[in-house]
Amino acid sequence: MTRPHPDVDPLVQLAFDELGRMSFAEHSLESVLQKVTDLAARVLPGEAVTSVTIVSDGHSSTVASSGPLALELDRVQYAQDDGPCLEAATTGRVVELLDTAADRRWGDFPRTAAERGCRAVLSFPLPPQELITGGLNVYARTAQPLDERTRDLAARFAAYAVVPVSNMYLYTSAVERAEHLRAALDSRAVIDQAKGILMERFKLSADQAFSVLAQVSMERNTKVRDIAARFVETGELRPG
Repeated sequence: MTRPHPDVDPLVQLAFDELGRMSFAEHSLESVLQKVTDLAARVLPGEAVTSVTIVSDGHSSTVASSGPLALELDRVQYAQDDGPCLEAATTGRVVELLDTAADRRWGDFPRTAAERGCRAVLSFPLPPQELITGGLNVYARTAQPLDERTRDLAARFAAYAVVPVSNMYLYTSAVERAEHLRAALDSRAVIDQAKGILMERFKLSADQAFSVLAQVSMERNTKVRDIAARFVETGELRPG
């Protein structure tokens, strides 16, 4: 269990403990992200809705949100390629927009947020040691300003939340890479098998055998791997 902090409400401490108990075996990446956003919306003051942004290969996406408002405001920022959530994710700094009705940064975003009922925005980057570019976004709907205690609580929650989020994201990415590698190895094996049959049957070199497979692939508009697999199974390159 996470050690209690003297200034943390018991409900918030329970949320921290719940985050600390999350395991790979019991959750998918989507469920971890959704749990984080739901807990944040439950425990943070300001009638908050929350989201998690991930930036990968220059593309920004919302991988979880606690409500449609958070998703909508994320997408407004992605569309204009500017906003507190993107600034936090890409610079590694906490970004505060404490009055959407008065702030003039980030183009039309503050005005749009105010029109949608969002009074303030806090965006917390995932720490660089977590190897992921992204952040936790908090959209407060209360008319009251976010005081220092509220902002400190949000920052503390973000620090707890990034651990299961980043670990699960990296775990899922590693699994996907392993699956892609296994698929690549399987493709290579069947292609090599087909080449071997062609080399034996027609006395071709390895390069000539692959050229035959590639030519049929172009003619049939079919992947070389699929041509090779069919040839290994049926012995026919160009079935009628």
